[in-house]
Amino acid sequence: MFVRSIFANYYKLLTGASIALLAVALVGCNEKVAEKSAPGRPVLVATVHYEAESPERSFVGTIKPRIETDMGFRVPGKVAKRLVEVGQSVDVGQPLATLDEVDLKLQAEQAQAEFSAATGVLAQAAASETRARDLRVKGWTTDAQMDQAKAAADEARARLNRAERSVELTKNSLSYATLVADTRGVVTATLIDAGQVVASGQTAIRVARFAEKEAVVAIPETLVGRAKDGTASVTLWSEPNKKYAATLREIAPAADPATRTYLAKFSLPDAGDKVSLGMTATLTLADPATERVARVPLSALFSQGGDPSLYIVDASGDVTLKPVAVKSYESNDVVITSGVDEGAKIVVLGVQKLDPAQKVRVVSSLSF
Repeated sequence: MFVRSIFANYYKLLTGASIALLAVALVGCNEKVAEKSAPGRPVLVATVHYEAESPERSFVGTIKPRIETDMGFRVPGKVAKRLVEVGQSVDVGQPLATLDEVDLKLQAEQAQAEFSAATGVLAQAAASETRARDLRVKGWTTDAQMDQAKAAADEARARLNRAERSVELTKNSLSYATLVADTRGVVTATLIDAGQVVASGQTAIRVARFAEKEAVVAIPETLVGRAKDGTASVTLWSEPNKKYAATLREIAPAADPATRTYLAKFSLPDAGDKVSLGMTATLTLADPATERVARVPLSALFSQGGDPSLYIVDASGDVTLKPVAVKSYESNDVVITSGVDEGAKIVVLGVQKLDPAQKVRVVSSLSF
């Protein structure tokens, strides 16, 4: 009985020890698992982006033709036909409108009749001059008669010359009865209709040339210097991913009294058929001499008696402290010129408490 009691106590003792050892082992495993799965310290990061120190400025403008011609008839008359409409494209030599040619044809016939008459008069005067010269050589006429015959012949020649020019003028006037396009372009306005009587030089058809297009924008007075010396590019609202090189062609000498802006015209040498007149464009002005810098938050800067530095975070969560070149300090940002690469991820909060040997976890925003 005594032996049985000893064995029972021994069994209880072994059971308690086993349970205690198992508990200790489980606690150690949990600590290892917890230590292994512990997440890195969360950090808020920002991406470094270099850009011109003087930021680009954009303005809304309109695509317009460099040359827009008001075309009119060179002779007066009554409009017979208008052959084009607004928005229609025209080529060189294409008829735009015509005048009634009845009166012009009558004038041409009259000039031709005068030319024929002058031709006959000249033939008669030339013959009289020849006979007077022969008689004067033989002594059968006087010098006065000789001079009279010569003067009549000279007058006949001048009359024939005048009649010939009159014929040419009437032919030109008859050709002017048809208004033709002298360049390739598009009709932007029609100011005449059939039956209307127009004067010589009166605007009849307005044609915008396709040869050169330009962007017209209003520039504030603070950026007039950049418009003259900087670089410009144009994008269209209908094609935002395409950039066109622009060159300043003309800027107004005085500001608009209402808006206090200067009207500037930028040529677009690479504009093709996709750039239509009247399209809305965005003109961007940049200063090519400006140094490229990056603006980062002041809270990202780390400095403990040494050079200003930034913590760089890589894809694996490691952090590296890199010195940077600081150009200036602003109210909320610091302007750097070098030290970190474009697109690098930098820690922007809590840099004074970071340990370079510690793993970090990137978060997009902080929550409390």
